[in-house]
Amino acid sequence: MFYMISILVISIGVIISQPADTLSFVPPRNISDKFRNDLVAIDLASTDYGHIVQKKPAAVFYPTSTDDIRSLIQFANNNSSPLGIAARGHGHSVRGQCMTDNGVVVNMTNLINHKSGPGIFISQTPALGSYADVGGEQLWIDVLTQTLKRGLSPVSWTDYLYLSVGGTLSNAGIGGQTFRFGPQISNVFELDVITGKGDFVTCSKDKSPELFYAVLGGLGQFGIITRARIALQPALKRVKWIRMLYNDFSAISRDQERLISLNGRGEKDGVDYLEGLLLMRQGPLDVSSYPKSDQPKIVSLVTQYGIIYLLELAKYYDDSTRDSVDKELQVLVKGLSFVPGFYFAKDVEYIYFLNRVHYDELILRKQGLWDVPHPWLNIFLPKSRISDFDFGVFKNILLKESVTVGIVKFYPMNRNKWEDKMSCVIPDEDVFYTVALLYSTRIFDWEAYDAVNKQLLEFCEKNGIPVKQYLPYYETQRDWINHFGSKWTNFQEMKANFDPNKILSPGQRIFN
Repeated sequence: MFYMISILVISIGVIISQPADTLSFVPPRNISDKFRNDLVAIDLASTDYGHIVQKKPAAVFYPTSTDDIRSLIQFANNNSSPLGIAARGHGHSVRGQCMTDNGVVVNMTNLINHKSGPGIFISQTPALGSYADVGGEQLWIDVLTQTLKRGLSPVSWTDYLYLSVGGTLSNAGIGGQTFRFGPQISNVFELDVITGKGDFVTCSKDKSPELFYAVLGGLGQFGIITRARIALQPALKRVKWIRMLYNDFSAISRDQERLISLNGRGEKDGVDYLEGLLLMRQGPLDVSSYPKSDQPKIVSLVTQYGIIYLLELAKYYDDSTRDSVDKELQVLVKGLSFVPGFYFAKDVEYIYFLNRVHYDELILRKQGLWDVPHPWLNIFLPKSRISDFDFGVFKNILLKESVTVGIVKFYPMNRNKWEDKMSCVIPDEDVFYTVALLYSTRIFDWEAYDAVNKQLLEFCEKNGIPVKQYLPYYETQRDWINHFGSKWTNFQEMKANFDPNKILSPGQRIFN
């Protein structure tokens, strides 16, 4: 018996019950009540945070246990025509990666409401230290909230915390701590995965390592993550949050690289977080987070130079280091080449700092500026070409053509914090940069911003700057082969081993 949900339509004060359409396939009896294809469910699963791609699934699957997901995948393989299966966490993809056309979208967050899911459990062993066993459906903000109750915290973060654990681990999970601790995929001890064949596998570096390394950064191609064992460390209580402005790119890149090189020399030698951002004359230029008395001079500086670079760093501390943290920062900042007089410091709670983007989200939602198209582009490029990129892209595309850029981030990472066996692809230099163009546009002009993205990529190709997309989107398999490079053959083999019918994550457009 199919699962039917009533849609309440309010018309002139009358509530009308409207049944869903019949499913286009006959589901197995043990999970038949988990499917929905009413308008509400289908509409939600037909779009994502990007609001660019739309794909209509045949149904949305609401699991109440990991066994339900396993039964679904086994059914999808045995169906007369294999069904595409897309796992959807918080739906934060920007090019339809969490969607499927005429397949089944798995609403992973439905597991949060059921105690049979993995949940969030904190433990400790002599071998691993402190760790959290976390359901793939869980949001990182909830992981942070629960671990802080025990005085603990994961070590590596994305800038935005309302993302699912399984979602970020399927990509890499990068942010301002990556230079120090590596991406989130470098801080996982163990996974539970339901493969594309419907097998439930517990894997780690020592147990089923092929699957473990394939899934981390594997773009959802080999299995659905249902549990991850995440490394924890003692959480500090407060953050010294520093911002400095530069008018010279070579100066800020040199300072960024020096600061990340301090990592590993001792707990007190380096910073805990580091990112860079652009402030551009054409805006939007939001200086509301700076002291009111300083806002005019910041605007004047940006107007004068057209483009200003912002170095943002943070140092965590608690009661035991309260008296020394300012001295440590003075040592770190001494010799940096920021513009004199443009040094700004805040003292905030640890959870406030990590969750800072959410507070901006609340404002944008009130203004109706959150659920809009996001034609984002995220790339990795080697340190040796970052100055060429600044000149060719920041100065001669974004600034010269007066592109309204929104948020543009750039910051270096250390390659030795990444595990090359994992599926994620990065440049082959000891230090490499990420550049993120995080546009928010109106519904009718996102293509103009996408044209800028293509211009950027064409500039890099023409000038021999090797870039790798993060959160990649390509239109042909040849593009994907070029993206994975030497990893492509192994990637194909892992697909054949763990998802031979190619049913998982069709929205990535790699094999479909």
